[in-house]
Amino acid sequence: MNIIVAVDKNWAIGNHDQLLVRIPNDHKHFREETTGKVVVLGRRTLQTFPQGLPLKNRTNIILSRNEEYQVKDATVVHSVEALLQEIRQYDTTDVYVIGGESIYRQLLPYCDVAHVTKIDHAYEADTYFPNLDADPDWKVEEDSEEQTYFDIAYQFVKYVRVGRDS
Repeated sequence: MNIIVAVDKNWAIGNHDQLLVRIPNDHKHFREETTGKVVVLGRRTLQTFPQGLPLKNRTNIILSRNEEYQVKDATVVHSVEALLQEIRQYDTTDVYVIGGESIYRQLLPYCDVAHVTKIDHAYEADTYFPNLDADPDWKVEEDSEEQTYFDIAYQFVKYVRVGRDS
């Protein structure tokens, strides 16, 4: 499984249920990685999408503890175990965990690749992603040249889990 996330210098990912910054090239990268694939997300992340609707041209799987929760055009599962069972029908390289914080933390142990947009700025934030640079289980496999959007520097970094056959 993959994770895809944008983080600031402190590995922050959001503030008050919103992204820290919107960088068009990061959104383009996200679309290119996930279109035609399976995305896994939490209920609160879904609620931040336009009209709270699942992403188009993707298979959306929502992880929510609420047993009554249903979403049109998406599959809802209520535990990590149920999610792992559900994604067995897909190639795991086509499955992308897209947030939010608790979903990332629950599913990171099951992921082998992390696509991280690293933004060279520290924002006010209340949600964070685990720092992969400080985790010996992860190493950088690829990184892009630094890019800028107005005065914001960022780069795309691909991490892979060390010592596990994908």
